Amino acid sequence: MKKIVAVLVTILAISFGSNAQSVAKTEVVKFKTSAKCGMCKARIEGDMGKTKGVQKVKLDLSDKTVSIVYNPKKTNPSALKASISKIGYDADEVIANQKSHDALPDCCQKDAAAHLD
Repeated sequence: MKKIVAVLVTILAISFGSNAQSVAKTEVVKFKTSAKCGMCKARIEGDMGKTKGVQKVKLDLSDKTVSIVYNPKKTNPSALKASISKIGYDADEVIANQKSHDALPDCCQKDAAAHLD
């Protein structure tokens, strides 16, 4: 009976230990963007949500700030800024990729007048 209890305790300890190791630490980063409208929000949140290491994305249009929860073992802030640039938007000091920016709808481009949804 003592051996069975010892085996069960060992199995539980191993399973809890492996679960603790599989929980990745996350970090949060915020960038200013050139996003303007709901279409920009949907595009940034959708595309960035598919980026390796990204767990959550939220764009606040009132202050044009994107918040990203990510796994630092899989990506970093520089790579995230580059990803936003590839979508066609500025990310802090990283300027939007010109070709991607030009492919955005006219209302989402930087030279367009700001508008409300």
